[in-house]
Amino acid sequence: MPRQLPVNGKASGNARRLSAVDAAFLYLERKEIPLNIASVGVFDGPIPFDDFVANIESKLDLIPRYRQIAVPPPFNLGHPVWEDDPNFDIRRHILRVKLRPPGSDAQLEELAGRVLSQIMDRRKPLWNVYVVEGLKDGRGAIIARLHHSLADGVSGVGLLKVMLDLSPDASPLAPRPRPVRRKPAAPASHSITDAISEALYSSMQSLIAAEACVLSMAQVLFSERAQQGLEGLTGLLPELAASSQRLPFNKPCSGDRKACWTDVDFGQVKAIKEALGGTVNDVVLTMVSRAIGRYVKLHKEPVAGRFVRIVCPVSVRQDTGESLGNQISFLPVALPLDVRDARRNLEAVSKRMEIMKSARAADLVALLASWIGAAPPPMQAMFWTAIPLVPLPVPLLNMICTNVPGSPVPLYSCGRRMLTSYPYVPTGYELGIGVAVQSYAGKLFFGFTADAKVAPDVGKLRDFVDEAFRELCRVAGTRKEPKKPRARKVKPVENARGDAPEPEPASKSAA
Repeated sequence: MPRQLPVNGKASGNARRLSAVDAAFLYLERKEIPLNIASVGVFDGPIPFDDFVANIESKLDLIPRYRQIAVPPPFNLGHPVWEDDPNFDIRRHILRVKLRPPGSDAQLEELAGRVLSQIMDRRKPLWNVYVVEGLKDGRGAIIARLHHSLADGVSGVGLLKVMLDLSPDASPLAPRPRPVRRKPAAPASHSITDAISEALYSSMQSLIAAEACVLSMAQVLFSERAQQGLEGLTGLLPELAASSQRLPFNKPCSGDRKACWTDVDFGQVKAIKEALGGTVNDVVLTMVSRAIGRYVKLHKEPVAGRFVRIVCPVSVRQDTGESLGNQISFLPVALPLDVRDARRNLEAVSKRMEIMKSARAADLVALLASWIGAAPPPMQAMFWTAIPLVPLPVPLLNMICTNVPGSPVPLYSCGRRMLTSYPYVPTGYELGIGVAVQSYAGKLFFGFTADAKVAPDVGKLRDFVDEAFRELCRVAGTRKEPKKPRARKVKPVENARGDAPEPEPASKSAA
């Protein structure tokens, strides 16, 4: 029996104020930077809409945040507070849309891009699910998205496990009793005095976290591994400086998103790791960096002596993803674009990742975040709001690439097996492309996010990732079956309009 998801490691009723990290995602968001995280799941049959709604509604008590909205205090003196939505209606969050024939994968990608271009209405709880009908071969799909202030990638996977079932023969829903009006939680006080008190408490917590981080780093840095990492980091400094260059997709973003995806066999990725060394994440980053090198050359730019600076989110949570909220840091790494041999490329990536991990680069980023979180909340709000407005002479990074473990066993919804689980990572500012990777049921699923104006040809990058995977398979001596050619022609979806609004709710959609 699923149990209620805790919030930031505590019982759900004890911590209703957003953390500094969670609140930062609200402050950062604007039209050009829609901060949704999402997953596109394709199932082996159509999802019965009414049964799906009833199934999710029966589990909402396990996810209290799905009934709550973020309410800011007066003058932003503190971070927003989660409060129950008095007008909550689940059918405003679970919507229905149907693709026109033939219902191709390219049409589903186009629909996902339109959906994920939207900024969520903050007057409602920050999540929704689109039940997609009309896919070819009788399949069904769901596009599940939630705001980044609610969860990071790891806890987002945990939410997906709550929404889905481990068996196609899940117990039928018991008849629901007559709805009883839920007693809402007592609203948080919004007096100026309480807001100031909460702000001081939040700042003190961040200072304590920063002090703990410094002490932990001081203890670890005396280890032999850390000393070797620092020596290696010194040798990488020229590369880190050289990587501060714009690549073809590092341009101001418009907010319109494109989505595409691919998948590879997880067993073959592990075989590559065993044959050539490194970690699964090193193999993934090698595939991505080799694909970026080809993409750069496609745009008539040189790759000799150039690097891509990728930031990898790193989970710092102590649980297994069962608590909500963001508990992440970031590991930056500069990867070469001009290594022609796939084996040497993987070795170069593994070496740089090991140095950055040994030097505790992610801890340095976490320490910086703690210092920012120690500032008064109004200053934090001003800081994060102003960042996208400040043009930089060189980019701090070129791309975000996140790798999140998913369910190792198949998941089901209303008796239908989920065949694919393509992840989605938000991007924006001058990061025209982002990559998310998630394992699920024996495969690695790659989701590519692109700004439609900056990188309309993101499908080429996806194809280059497939090519890099085949290269690594050949070098490692593993077998790789050829992928079927991809359909390129994109048909419009039903209900499509010029400004790409959200699909209509179920009661109004054309079925």
